[in-house]
Amino acid sequence: MRRLKIIEYMTLDGVIEDPGPTGDFKNRGWTVRYWNEELAAAQSQELFASDALLLGRVTYEEFAAAWRLRSGDPFTDKMNTMKKFVASHDATRRLEWNAIVLPGDVVEAVKRLKQAPGNDILVYGSRALIRTLMPHGVIDQYRLIVYPLVLGEGKRLFEDRAQRIELDLISATTTQKGVTLLTYGRR
Repeated sequence: MRRLKIIEYMTLDGVIEDPGPTGDFKNRGWTVRYWNEELAAAQSQELFASDALLLGRVTYEEFAAAWRLRSGDPFTDKMNTMKKFVASHDATRRLEWNAIVLPGDVVEAVKRLKQAPGNDILVYGSRALIRTLMPHGVIDQYRLIVYPLVLGEGKRLFEDRAQRIELDLISATTTQKGVTLLTYGRR
């Protein structure tokens, strides 16, 4: 069975909003100064172990707009060519960038995806989608890339009303710039 793995960039206070240089959040781009070869290698390892992306509609739109304009390196080429599944309330929505809308109930659709042949499925960002999936136990790994800063405001992955989920630490490494890569698995 395929594993569903989420990857989230996160501040020490749990903010995940607009980690890259685009977006509406006033603190957007908070990851940029910490990027280095170690992070690039870790991200490449995760991407190349996967053959599909699962994205929420908002993340899909942001990624499709940015990644389709790039080419010429193995990571970008992989992002652009791999299959994408998009969670959207509009099942008739026409998508580009090698993407299709997940049919029906998103939790059941993800369960079917995990049963299909293939490699790991990655979820980047997609806060609303992840929060929908968490209580149903379909997420196999949480890869939290924690940055050594506190923003004090912004959207968080885990909110006060989140359901209790117990996880086991699989790995923990820290980059030279102080970014900690934590990987947790479901018990």
